Amino acid sequence: MTTPLVTDSAGILFALAGNAALWFWLERRTQARIFRFFPPLIFIYMLPAVFSNTGVLPHDSPTYDWMGRYLLPIFLVLLLLDVDVRGAVRVMGRGVLVMLAGTAGVVIGAPIAFLAVHSWLGPEAWKGYGALAGSWIGGTGNMAAVAEGLKTPGDAFGLAIIADNAVYLVWLPILLVSKQFAGQFNRFTGVDEGRLARMRAAAEALLTDKGRPGMRHVLYLIGIACGVTFVAGELAQLLPEFKPVLGTSTWRILLVTSLGLLLSFTPAKRIPGSQMLAMALVYLFVARMGAKASVDGLAGQALPFVAGAYLWICIHGAFLLLAAKLLRADVHTTAIASAANIGGAASAPIVAAYHDERLVPVSILMALIGYAVGNYAAFAAAWLCVWVVG
Repeated sequence: MTTPLVTDSAGILFALAGNAALWFWLERRTQARIFRFFPPLIFIYMLPAVFSNTGVLPHDSPTYDWMGRYLLPIFLVLLLLDVDVRGAVRVMGRGVLVMLAGTAGVVIGAPIAFLAVHSWLGPEAWKGYGALAGSWIGGTGNMAAVAEGLKTPGDAFGLAIIADNAVYLVWLPILLVSKQFAGQFNRFTGVDEGRLARMRAAAEALLTDKGRPGMRHVLYLIGIACGVTFVAGELAQLLPEFKPVLGTSTWRILLVTSLGLLLSFTPAKRIPGSQMLAMALVYLFVARMGAKASVDGLAGQALPFVAGAYLWICIHGAFLLLAAKLLRADVHTTAIASAANIGGAASAPIVAAYHDERLVPVSILMALIGYAVGNYAAFAAAWLCVWVVG
């Protein structure tokens, strides 16, 4: 085996961080239309995959292991500090239930779609579906967390990235165009227009600016995140394993999620800078996932994997429509609920701004709820995928 060109930890981290920074710089600098269809995420993942498969970076390294054990739980804690469960429920009311119905559609749709296509996929492709469920319920951070918890192989994670973007290219325009059918949709569901106005006003009053982060805030956040990581790691080793889904690594992710949510009810949630720092670490971790990926067998599995994902998104849409009808939700809330699931915090405000810019605060709250439930629900989806194929 040829020795990779870069093996030193500092060199590996430089390559991963520089790669992530490059694509965001190019997006901002060029304003190129390609980034409307292919967000920086896919390039951040793909370029390290090219490097590791051409001998520039290693496929395996103690640096990657360290990032999986420590970097991932740290960014999960930072993401979850921003979640305001009580505020979201108070503002959105039935809108929360519509979003959770969409989440249920993702969880139940996963095993149905996987059952339909699994005979064309590899033996560990269910882990890719679990990772994709994390993305479709919460966001990129959840996707990375679930992939690490399940020990998803690089090729399966690559398939999840491909399917995520392939479906996004079709689903996002559908959510945007749905605004044109607001009248018909609202008559179908029997929505109360007064409720929509009350929700807008309440959301605008809820969100507050935490201020500009200072050096001390970064230290607070690092201390809290490292403390939670340590406690969760120690507790995870004491809990029983239930293979193939619920092992020590899965327990660690679930414990970090639970402790992070508990901290969101404390004054720690008011520390500024948590979201910014978390997302920077998320994209660094996605680059690490790309570096660990192998392209062997990727092409042969891509078509059935993506076909299953399209069947899956249709099931999610059916659950949303049923919930909107039963709960009398408007088209704006329904579209934002789906965007908060499928696209996460990056897409929900885009859909909200297109439908009604006053609903942008609502979309952010919905996306944060997705962060909160994403890991639990995605691990459940992965278990169901295993269960349906025996």
